[in-house]
Amino acid sequence: MSLFQHAIFYTTVNHLRDLPLPGGVEIAFAGRSNAGKSSVINTLANRGRLAFVSKTPGRTQHINFFQLGNDRFLVDLPGYGYAKVPLEIRLHWEHLLSTYLQTRESLHGMVLIMDVRHPLTPLDRRMLNWFAPTGKSVHVILTKADKLTRQQGRKTLADVQDFLRESYPQCSAQLFSSMAKEGVEEASAVLGGWLELNTALTQEPNPTSNSEIKNPRLKGNKTGGKLP
Repeated sequence: MSLFQHAIFYTTVNHLRDLPLPGGVEIAFAGRSNAGKSSVINTLANRGRLAFVSKTPGRTQHINFFQLGNDRFLVDLPGYGYAKVPLEIRLHWEHLLSTYLQTRESLHGMVLIMDVRHPLTPLDRRMLNWFAPTGKSVHVILTKADKLTRQQGRKTLADVQDFLRESYPQCSAQLFSSMAKEGVEEASAVLGGWLELNTALTQEPNPTSNSEIKNPRLKGNKTGGKLP
């Protein structure tokens, strides 16, 4: 059974003040607009429309939380890199995402979605450069693998892995196809490992965290980083 089989919608957020109180374990899904992020989420959950799929880039405009049970959450982030939205909205997205991804204590890893035909675009690399200082794990999912031959797919994966190995050692990568249901078990194993490990860590007593429990408000973004 898929790790995300029983995911249910929890809440949607468009302002930092509306974020759920930090706690438990969260895994965020990020990626360029129209790279296939919603299709990956739906495929992992074995659900047709858990996350909204649209041919119109920029459709996901909020941070959407899906509860997996036991204080574990899948977090669907707005697609980045889509220019055909008003500047004011794009700046709002950037602030919302940068603050969430850089400061969220309960965020334990990010899944970065890339179209296998166009991997490691400048915006993808800027996202990696920006997120790497957090020291948290990143798993790159190369979507639409069915659009390439197996030989092409393996070569692209090897090239991406070589790039990540040299510059981002905390990153892993795999091929994925929602159409062919390829890569589901591999992705579930990686993300399941994240959830199990971090759930165990969050359950350990931490005598130094009393102040955080008393005042669990999200800290402001002091790094000043912005999304592409």
